[in-house]
Amino acid sequence: MIVYAESSAVLPWLLGEPRGSAVQQALATAVFVMTSDLTLIECDRAFHRALTLGALSADRCAALRTELNRVVEGRVLMRLGDEIVERARGPFPGDPIRTLDALHLATCLHARASVPETTLLTLEDRVRRCVRELGVPVLPPAA
Repeated sequence: MIVYAESSAVLPWLLGEPRGSAVQQALATAVFVMTSDLTLIECDRAFHRALTLGALSADRCAALRTELNRVVEGRVLMRLGDEIVERARGPFPGDPIRTLDALHLATCLHARASVPETTLLTLEDRVRRCVRELGVPVLPPAA
């Protein structure tokens, strides 16, 4: 299985949230995993926000960043290029889709243009509905 992992799945997994185990299982069974610059940015912003609000300690934030970087190392990191930006600017089934979700959807579609068997790993319900309408497989299975 080839997976494009987006932020709504990666963050709960890193933070040990309840649905994170389903994400971990999907990642463990994947033959190949892709993510994007956007996932790294969103994860780091979540860590900064949690640190500022006192929800995570500085040590825990540093450990999470280290784990994120370790996991991303050796994976395909997709860049937000012109083609992805242009697709994200257009309509999607199930609109309104939030901006960051549109960028993830566009990135996944871009990945599928090269690797058609790519599956989207997301926990975001709006994104899950949209990709189903686009004919893209989605993980993990609905809770």
